[in-house]
Amino acid sequence: MELFMRYPHDVQNEVLQRLLAKAKTTAWGEQYGYANLQGPHDFAEQVPLNTYEDLFPWIQRSMEGESSVLWPGEIRWFAKSSGTTNDRSKFIPVSESALQDCHFKGAKDLLSVYCNLRSDNALFEGKCLTIGGSQAINPLNTNSFTGDLSALLMHNQPFWADFIRTPDLSVALMGDWEQKMDRIIQETLKENVTNMAGVPTWILLICRQILEKTGKQNMLEIWPNMEVYFHGGVGFHPYRAQFHRLFPSDKTWYLETYNASEGFFGLALEPHRDEMLLMLDYGIYYEFIPLEEIDHDKPTVLRLDQVQTQQAYALVISTNSGLWRYQVGDTVTFTSTQPYTIRVLGRTRSFINAFGEELMAENAETAIGAASKACGAQVRDYTAAPLFLEQGHAGLHQWLIEFETAPDNLQRFIQILDENLRLCNSDYDAKRHKNLALLEPEVVVLPEGTFYRWLASRNKLGGQHKVPRLANHREIVEAILTQIKQDNPS
Repeated sequence: MELFMRYPHDVQNEVLQRLLAKAKTTAWGEQYGYANLQGPHDFAEQVPLNTYEDLFPWIQRSMEGESSVLWPGEIRWFAKSSGTTNDRSKFIPVSESALQDCHFKGAKDLLSVYCNLRSDNALFEGKCLTIGGSQAINPLNTNSFTGDLSALLMHNQPFWADFIRTPDLSVALMGDWEQKMDRIIQETLKENVTNMAGVPTWILLICRQILEKTGKQNMLEIWPNMEVYFHGGVGFHPYRAQFHRLFPSDKTWYLETYNASEGFFGLALEPHRDEMLLMLDYGIYYEFIPLEEIDHDKPTVLRLDQVQTQQAYALVISTNSGLWRYQVGDTVTFTSTQPYTIRVLGRTRSFINAFGEELMAENAETAIGAASKACGAQVRDYTAAPLFLEQGHAGLHQWLIEFETAPDNLQRFIQILDENLRLCNSDYDAKRHKNLALLEPEVVVLPEGTFYRWLASRNKLGGQHKVPRLANHREIVEAILTQIKQDNPS
């Protein structure tokens, strides 16, 4: 890590050269002349930017069992992902190289960072609670598998990993979420859990059910040695207060990771921080599109040595699974270039810009956190979308929020939410001026369990599935509101 922090550009150039050399005899490499490409400039000139839809025909060939399509050899694992705003499943190839040199390397580096930060840790005297999704045989080729990334990683972990994790692998990979929850609770209650890893939504759900079952006041009465939670998948800010209530101790640390189906991109170097070191030697070559050009036909694409701090960029990757100049759909900003550290702003499509306000997921999380703190509230989950009023009238943002603890004053919560959105987003503030283009937000308080039932109805329980934060359309919001009416016809 110290090597690539000191020589980031040299390391990235070496990564690209290795990727090109490895893939030059693949079907993709031959089509784009990888054998003749000399470096980053040639690569950017000869290889087009790609979305999932662009690469899908190539990925499908791999799924059908064809060898050396995008990456040498046969791909046996495909991570099933719906993204955060796209309902259609994506199947991301995960090669053996990516498993070993990216995902597992990331996990080992994360443990190394933690152990260096906390020399008195007792991490390995207990077990790690991890919640996996499920996997299945690929219907297009019975020699390969599809499933949540978490399931694929667990299935491929070395045998000794089973000694330091809970629940048992057979339970962690169960497909029936309700049965899985019961079994997880049964198994983990008796374990000495010292650390946890996973998406906050599902970890919280398990902890709440354990407290319900045991009647305990907090989780430290059950797992007194719990010392660190490695979290990722969604912004942690709205969940921080809930975890502090479950684990009321300064000795419980929180370290963020940026591990997607496409690769392990970043990890925090300090606890309780939302900025992460960009991992430059995991077989991933990075490029960046300025966010304002994301919809341009020929956007500017920057190398790592061309980025600036405090600018929003869409992430483009080329990987050791054969994703070439692939637009991940995530937006990041650099907080430093010595070393390169990033914060995740959200999805490139997870924003609201119906009225020119350009509201990003990061803005939403900051404002939700401030309103919750001021009003004694705890938010379980939320989503928001624009609401267009009658012609000639301004519109507004409609927030659907499920509270763990309701605010002491809902109108004050809305006011503080609005004020903080105006503070952290000048475009939003301009549109809110004198209610000219945007009215005050509307908050719809959802019945308990609404988002859980909505995810269940879409077969999206567990694993890495999560509630989309913001959408520039009303499809998700309307589906949830319709479900509430069906659940409560009176």
